[in-house]
Amino acid sequence: MMTAPAYNAADYLKTDRDVVNYLNAALEDGDPATLLEALRNVAQARGGMSALAEAAGVSRESLYRSLSRRGNPKIETVMELLRALGLKIKIQRNNAA
Repeated sequence: MMTAPAYNAADYLKTDRDVVNYLNAALEDGDPATLLEALRNVAQARGGMSALAEAAGVSRESLYRSLSRRGNPKIETVMELLRALGLKIKIQRNNAA
């Protein structure tokens, strides 16, 4: 019996453009848990949770809790993580509204 290798999104986040498109897709989904999972995957692709925690000035344990499936990070934490990744949030009008 043939088994498929496990899918790891971090393996496909090679460029800044990949990361930006991936996170934007997660935001479009509208589910906060999807964004948290996407941020976890980006952290893995960019050197791991420890490296991101250090760059963002938060503890590794706090980062794991914040980005867990049951995480509920403060907006300040999300902003620090994005800053540490060299990213920012941009607000634009929803044409469907």
